[in-house]
Amino acid sequence: MEKLHHELWIVHAINIIFGPIAAAILRALGRDVPAHGDVIPDYLAIIIFLTILLTAFSLVVRSRLSVENPGKLQIVLEDALTGLLGMLDDIVGPKGRRYLPLVGTLGVLIWACNLSGMVPGLMAPTSNYNVTLGCAITVFVYYHYHGIKEQGIGAYLKHFAAPPGAPLWIAPIMLPIELISHVSRVLSLSLRLFGNIFGEELVILILASIIPFVVPLPMMLLGLLTSTLQALIFVMLTMIYLGGAVQSEDHGDEHGHGHAPGVAAQPAVQL
Repeated sequence: MEKLHHELWIVHAINIIFGPIAAAILRALGRDVPAHGDVIPDYLAIIIFLTILLTAFSLVVRSRLSVENPGKLQIVLEDALTGLLGMLDDIVGPKGRRYLPLVGTLGVLIWACNLSGMVPGLMAPTSNYNVTLGCAITVFVYYHYHGIKEQGIGAYLKHFAAPPGAPLWIAPIMLPIELISHVSRVLSLSLRLFGNIFGEELVILILASIIPFVVPLPMMLLGLLTSTLQALIFVMLTMIYLGGAVQSEDHGDEHGHGHAPGVAAQPAVQL
């Protein structure tokens, strides 16, 4: 593994630009700063680089948006956004669209991080467990926060002890099971994404070290599919966890009617 690891030029460049700032922040927090080597690790440097690229791309696309004459890229992006909004309506419920900023941003970032491993000179930040664990903890905190915000802390915690319609005497049994279940979601989200991307990148590096250029191509093509699939799975699980947290008993009844999501979504489309 050490022989397969190599320094990336973009990591060195990011450290030249942002390294002194990061070092000053670490010193202010009382953390030790390495005298030699990069202050910003490779996975974090790639995320900074991708964030800058995605921000620049968004600003360029925004400046070229047109209602009368939309371009091909705008049509593709609008179709992707429509599909994501439809998934939020179906999985989370009529209020699902309010969670688009985090769900969409997290999905795009994970997708870009996965695909960056296919680009020569870059690596996939999601092949590092620190990144996937950070994304999973973000989802964990986010859906619990909105569950408490929507239902109130009392009603939300009651769901951990006794599901709707269940007698309260099962609380001593259900509470540990629910707590373990929710903690395991962090491990499930982080390990699934990390394992798939790390294994994919490792296989490509091994094949490239044996016979470069030709042999790794089939795995790289497969990697394009699996990178997109893993980002989609992460986003869908995030929606499922959000839906389970924010839907109360009354909300669930409303969501059971076939036309409720559509009726609730019409004002958002008109805006």
